[in-house]
Amino acid sequence: MRLLSIEKGAQAKVIGFEGGKGLQAKLIQYGLYPGDTFRVIRIAPFRGPLLIEVNGREIALGRGIAEKIIVEVIPCASR
Repeated sequence: MRLLSIEKGAQAKVIGFEGGKGLQAKLIQYGLYPGDTFRVIRIAPFRGPLLIEVNGREIALGRGIAEKIIVEVIPCASR
């Protein structure tokens, strides 16, 4: 599943990146690594960026980059 297809408030785990070394280097520079878990905080309207929280930091990602991040959704615990 791609990060771009996740809903606001969902938690997920980064599985990997589909892109070249430049994209991987950029995401690592942002502090986003395979294996990290994160939460989608905001999805901006009109093709705006996604805001995620990972390791206590908020990161804004454009939709083009979000489309290249492969994730696995973490199911919410039953109440």
